[in-house]
Amino acid sequence: MRHLKLRDKLLDLSQPKVMGIINITPDSFYEGSRVSADEALINRVKSMLDEGADLIDIGSFSTRPGSKEITLKEELKRLLPAIEIIRKHFPDCPLSVDTFRSQVAKAVLSEGADIINDIGGLQLDVKMTEVVAENNTPYILMHGVNTLKTMHNTSENDELFRDVCYFFSEKLSLLQSHGATEVILDPGFGFGKTIEQNYELLHKLELFQLLERPLLMGVSRKSMIYKKLHTSPEEALNGTTCLNTLGLMKGVSIFRVHDVKQMKENIALLGF
Repeated sequence: MRHLKLRDKLLDLSQPKVMGIINITPDSFYEGSRVSADEALINRVKSMLDEGADLIDIGSFSTRPGSKEITLKEELKRLLPAIEIIRKHFPDCPLSVDTFRSQVAKAVLSEGADIINDIGGLQLDVKMTEVVAENNTPYILMHGVNTLKTMHNTSENDELFRDVCYFFSEKLSLLQSHGATEVILDPGFGFGKTIEQNYELLHKLELFQLLERPLLMGVSRKSMIYKKLHTSPEEALNGTTCLNTLGLMKGVSIFRVHDVKQMKENIALLGF
């Protein structure tokens, strides 16, 4: 897939793209990604676009360890006004919405979202398949979450890469059987994996190219960086840049980051 269909336009994936993270939550693990008031949201999106973001990813359901589950009603209450504001002020901005609920996906697509970013990987809501197919929507398929309560539980697994590939193959077949073909793969760094397992997948990223789908990498300021370095999310920018550089060399198409300017500079310096 060299291009991604976003409604009436194409996103060229022959060069790496940067997806800026915005959380409409009070408790995201990285405080710098949280926004609340309308003006703050407008300023954050504008800042990211000015810095070169190719897409914006917005979510309202925190998945940090210990976070509280919110209702469907609350998720929509947070998301829909935010999407309306973004569409009003930035009508051409490619917009991804981070949700695992099919009802939320259906609602945000009707309000102008372009992409569904599903941490559930069709496992938390199988009806997501139908929504994605019916709307011919690009879909980010993430590995790692079986249930909300266990999404941060880890276990020993000597065949993790094989299992992730099997998961992707199985879900791709399901999506294709429904007519959904615009699929991006996300290995799910930080979800249900030990630090060592995260790095195992990182060092094998190029092998996912065998599945012939674009790869999304989301390691920005995550615990696989700051725990290994014994620091904090606020001090994990340098580590993020380091790992994303490796992702560039291994053929990743989309980088989901908190720090757009730094990632764009990274891409430019490496000549992509």
